[in-house]
Amino acid sequence: MVADWSRSRNRAPDGVAGLFRAQGIVQSPGLDRGFALSGPPARHLYLRPVGFLSGDAAAAASAIGSAAPLAGGPLAFTHVELLARDEGRVAVTTASLHDLKSWARSSGGEVEGHVAGVLARVSMPRPAFAGLSLDRPRLMGILNATPDSFSDGGAHLAPEAAAAHGRTLVSAGADIVDIGGESTRPGAVPVGIEEELRRVRPVFAGLSNSTAALSIDTRKSAVMAVAIDAGATIVNDITALAGDPRSMALAVERQAFVVLMHMQGDPTTMNKAPSYRYAPLDVYDFLEDRIEACVAAGLPRAKIAVDPGLGFGKTTEHNVAILERISLLHGLGCGILLGASRKLALGAARRTTEPPQRLGASLGAALGALEQGVQLLRVHDVAATRQAVDVWHALRNGI
Repeated sequence: MVADWSRSRNRAPDGVAGLFRAQGIVQSPGLDRGFALSGPPARHLYLRPVGFLSGDAAAAASAIGSAAPLAGGPLAFTHVELLARDEGRVAVTTASLHDLKSWARSSGGEVEGHVAGVLARVSMPRPAFAGLSLDRPRLMGILNATPDSFSDGGAHLAPEAAAAHGRTLVSAGADIVDIGGESTRPGAVPVGIEEELRRVRPVFAGLSNSTAALSIDTRKSAVMAVAIDAGATIVNDITALAGDPRSMALAVERQAFVVLMHMQGDPTTMNKAPSYRYAPLDVYDFLEDRIEACVAAGLPRAKIAVDPGLGFGKTTEHNVAILERISLLHGLGCGILLGASRKLALGAARRTTEPPQRLGASLGAALGALEQGVQLLRVHDVAATRQAVDVWHALRNGI
């Protein structure tokens, strides 16, 4: 049997259900009817908060212990979806918080400790990220100073145009401006360090007085260093600080805030034949490893946000499966950033041909992510997204 999609507001498309069957995703008996682990829980048991509440309902349920806060934001959760993975399958079941804790206690030692640790990370408020409180959604506006980005390549290549667009993003409601000088769309050709610096240096200079936080979107440590000197407080790296052997040391030395993204392969070949055991869990494992590497190197968890990397070495089915279970990533104890804007990776976007026509799909993905507690959205269409996010936040806070 495939996983029970009836718990979700949006049923999975046939392609995802087929993917589940192929990858051995099965609906397990409940915790009291044979749900079991194979292997150490720290690597084989995953907890995804579900059953989200907000406003008075969240406060009332939390007061009697039937709900717990979600990462310090406006949502609380009443249930947890458990996913247990062995080599051949993923077993899935859902339990209330009370039943989960009882099962963990009865399972003893390592299981109890693992469950308690993940629940603590899911529930704890996230520290401010680059000076921005994560108790409400934040927008990262995209500024591509490139000739070949998939959506707006060439539109902001001239330094004056790029800086002007950055100011427009801020006035439209961007909390962060993410500046990039190298396209990483599928099939993109790498850019040399000097050319990338030539593109981004004047943009940082033009935004030096910005009220928004500035981010550098790069995988090169030399570009990171120049950008930090020019005012960047965030390093957004598609390789999760693994693509350049000097990137990790630089981030630690400068104590930069970082976004660690998952990518399978590299932009030139990543979407030719991506393959996963089960994409949501594979992405989780990768990001967990990268967080641990950062912490071990001296970069605190509080400085880290994670991005599942939609479209970076993933089919549409992989992307939808990740979005369906993106609240898994709260178990990592970091802020979550989603970059779904205008991407063909969104199945609904296939009905349009030009990226600027994908606003509806972009907003659908953004609001779906907010419903699972995602705190950071990387978007092209800041003004429209700001309106949608503000309405969502007001509704979730009972305003």
